[in-house]
Amino acid sequence: MKHFLRVVTQFFVFLYCKCLWRGLKFVARKFTGRCELQRICYNNKHGARRTLKIESSLRYSKNELLQSALSVHPDKVEKTIDDIMALKKINPDTNPQLGISLQASLLQIVGYRSLVAEVEKLRREPYDCENPEHEEMLMKLWKELRPDTPLTGRISKQWCEIGFQGSDPKTDFRGMGLLGLHNLLYFAEHDKATALQMLHDSLQPKHNEVNKPEWEQKNLDKAIGYSFAIVGINITDLAYSLLVSGALKTHLYNVAPEMPILLHFQQTFCYLMQEFHRFWIEEDPSDIMEFNRVRSKFHRRILRQLKNPDMALCPHFSASDLHLVNL
Repeated sequence: MKHFLRVVTQFFVFLYCKCLWRGLKFVARKFTGRCELQRICYNNKHGARRTLKIESSLRYSKNELLQSALSVHPDKVEKTIDDIMALKKINPDTNPQLGISLQASLLQIVGYRSLVAEVEKLRREPYDCENPEHEEMLMKLWKELRPDTPLTGRISKQWCEIGFQGSDPKTDFRGMGLLGLHNLLYFAEHDKATALQMLHDSLQPKHNEVNKPEWEQKNLDKAIGYSFAIVGINITDLAYSLLVSGALKTHLYNVAPEMPILLHFQQTFCYLMQEFHRFWIEEDPSDIMEFNRVRSKFHRRILRQLKNPDMALCPHFSASDLHLVNL
């Protein structure tokens, strides 16, 4: 019975997409004198609400030019907009704002695709202890998080002090490659005070004395006890999954005026790190064995928030004092 209902539902969805929806679009164009792209641009403010609708309209168009617009090179966006305007018989002189709106949204769309490719490249690049650039980044991470403590050796149990599992951090980067190191170093360099405070808290078995830190305006007596670097790599994986699945489009389309870049992804990571820290305290897990449960619950909460097309996780990309807000 369930299979039958599923088939019937799929049939009606297909019928709606192929017949009814196209008929409604035809009627709407005749009634308003505007094509679908015009109606989207004029009826929605700049951001995710508009760009997501434009992206959907182009993807499900029967016209090859409109479909291919989603994968053009950023340098070809302006010409693509001119071609779309010509195809739709829209006079750019009488509709100047339309071209500007379409170009901004299309740059966001192709920029997101480029960002996914860049992040994936970093994730696939393994940490190489023979690469001086990789080693330099790792040493910088230590100096940022332990500025007053010299590292006794490249292979050392000291790495556990900043949350790695063993004496050689390279083994912990296997899952996320260089992406994990990039994110941790960015956090430590660009929001050092918060990173150091989180590292300090993570090393405490109990949060007995809290003097009103920025993220928690009350006294707590809850277990912290997680590995800072390992959690950073795990949150990198969470941010990566949000990006690749497309869930992060809502956030990035709302905060990047045009093309989202790696900076936007790294700032999002900073936000997620701080929010996870708060969430971990709220959940009050009995020990680190509950990490996967807490992480999954946190992931679901972020996904729910990103379903709002007007949502931005960190609208001004200020790494300190980030809050989830409605624009």
